[in-house]
Amino acid sequence: MNTGTLDPRCCDCLMKTYRNLFTRFGVNEKTRHTIEAHLDELLKKGDIETTPEFQRELGRKFRELTGIEDPFREEKAQSNRVARELYHEWKPKVDASPDPFDLALRLSIAGNIMDYGANSTFDIRHTIEQVLSARFAIDHSTLLRERVTVSRNMLYLADNAGEIYFDRLFIETVRPARITVAVRGGTALNDATPEDAREAGMEHVARVITNGFDAPSTVLKKSSEAFLETYRQADLILSKGQGNLEGLVGEQDPRIFFLLMVKCDVMAEMIGVEKGSFVVFNKA
Repeated sequence: MNTGTLDPRCCDCLMKTYRNLFTRFGVNEKTRHTIEAHLDELLKKGDIETTPEFQRELGRKFRELTGIEDPFREEKAQSNRVARELYHEWKPKVDASPDPFDLALRLSIAGNIMDYGANSTFDIRHTIEQVLSARFAIDHSTLLRERVTVSRNMLYLADNAGEIYFDRLFIETVRPARITVAVRGGTALNDATPEDAREAGMEHVARVITNGFDAPSTVLKKSSEAFLETYRQADLILSKGQGNLEGLVGEQDPRIFFLLMVKCDVMAEMIGVEKGSFVVFNKA
């Protein structure tokens, strides 16, 4: 496989996701070969810049050839069920905590493990236990706390289904003057869409929009004008997960705080931390 300018490890990760889907859905050899060849063609063209955009193109090809509109539908539903239970379990604990901001922030980051694009399995309860006592590898949470306090127009870039329940808990806890939550503009792995936001009751605590693009990321040059208008007006931007990090890490924007669990070596090397680390990162 010609990896072009894409890190070979990203190519391996991309195809691992689809090979798992091939096995799960019994995809025939011809279709498997066509999708693998499609990635080679995309790499040779060289006009795609980010891994999430490659992921988008492979996802679209998979759906076109198999007729399976949402291959992660079951995983998303299961993630939402589990996260709903955890939301109700942790909501009173956050409310009673001596530091609700810190606890809600840590739970929000723990929710980032619910990522079937990066992991075929995970243990959300174990991750919560880890994050509650963890030292953040990059810790700009004090600055984030200060910015949240004075924010008048926050934009929250959601990541995965399930995880969005933890995002709601954080938003309810910090209660900014105005908050907009942006989800994906279409099916993208197990990322949150408007349906997942509605299931989590996000409309009760925030205005919900999409970014107008069906990649597992926020790619500004591909986002809708409606989203970009909201993006430009925000005085604080919270970016959840690796996908959003990949799309926005090149932006020299002091408004952006990246909140995530680092799940791969490529991302770990990019920001200078160990794989498995928890991060609250502002580039300013």
